[in-house]
Amino acid sequence: MISFEQYIRESAITRVDIDTFLDPNQPTWAQFDSELGYILGNDMPKDGIDSSYTISTVQANGRRSAYAYSDRSCRINTYGNSFTQCHQVSDGETWQEYLAAHLGEPIQNFGVGGYGVYQAYRRMLRTEATDNGAEYIILYIWGDDHYRSLLRCRHILIHRWWDHAGGRMFHGNFWANLEIDLNTGNFVEKNSLISMQEDLYQMTDSDFMLEATKDDLMLQLSLFDYVDFDTLDSESLNILAEVLGVSTIDRSNSKKLKASISKLRDAYGFSATKYIVKQTLNYCQNHQKKMMVITLCPRVVRQLIEGHKRYDQEIVDFLVGESIQHFDMNLVHAEDYRSFRLSIDDYFSRYFIGHYNPTGNHLFAYSLKGHLVNWLDPKPITYRSNQQETIDFTGYLLG
Repeated sequence: MISFEQYIRESAITRVDIDTFLDPNQPTWAQFDSELGYILGNDMPKDGIDSSYTISTVQANGRRSAYAYSDRSCRINTYGNSFTQCHQVSDGETWQEYLAAHLGEPIQNFGVGGYGVYQAYRRMLRTEATDNGAEYIILYIWGDDHYRSLLRCRHILIHRWWDHAGGRMFHGNFWANLEIDLNTGNFVEKNSLISMQEDLYQMTDSDFMLEATKDDLMLQLSLFDYVDFDTLDSESLNILAEVLGVSTIDRSNSKKLKASISKLRDAYGFSATKYIVKQTLNYCQNHQKKMMVITLCPRVVRQLIEGHKRYDQEIVDFLVGESIQHFDMNLVHAEDYRSFRLSIDDYFSRYFIGHYNPTGNHLFAYSLKGHLVNWLDPKPITYRSNQQETIDFTGYLLG
């Protein structure tokens, strides 16, 4: 097993990948952003159903392209990672578009694949301060978004199994992130270590990559299965455990070591998510906006179907305890599964191709629909009691 230092050094990217990523004349899945590392770009990756290409484009305001009633005023903005962005389907097949078509009003999609909760939060702050702001804010939290919030550069974590396709799919570079101060126990919001395009070439230097991330505690916790534990900073990790109020690392045997590392990683990630959600809620309350949190994680779905305790119960308890408006798609899938006589894997293949396929986005949209209709005031035009309003088609007719 390699050392933590070696793993970081091997993550240094090639100049060719960066050249392609930064070339304005090249189609790329992402484009450089000084604050968030990257935002969505324009590309046609071959990652859709039946090995099809998917059309993924972005508008001038940074949102994913939308068509259903997009010329009308927007009340709902959505923020999150690839399940918000709807990676692996074309622009018109997102759950936002399905809902917009049904509700008769647009839903803006500011999701970006790879983002954690914190990066989505920063995207929200920036967007909501512009004319693209909306009254209703949806913050979508998926799977390991809790951990991504705390990484300085996600590329380091995924570089061994992620193909950047010659730079066309490059992302995960340095971004704004959240970290805990071991001295005070408080979270600190940090800006990206690379905020200018020309400085991105520093990622070709293994010395730079090491210096920039060697004390990233979430990176250490996330790489536990891939590097020699003795090369991690166990002293700082134990201080982190004390700050978070969980057991220090148990090295009595390999099983207990792995369990204690996993528990610490969850505690760190969940603590960060609770901090971010509270910050988002405070922002919305201070700016006359309303917030909804959406949660989905295939790992949780599987746990619920198999009758096991969900690993993210702490987040569920937090949302309930704080009376935060939320929608749990994990519960929908667990209930939907009971309608079939399928293995869990066969059930997943109905809706997922890694991310949701178009059918999965459709199920998600219509599972969320009732919550949105009850949340919005006034209700969408398709659900108002005054039928006279539906007779005036001004603004709906083309031409």
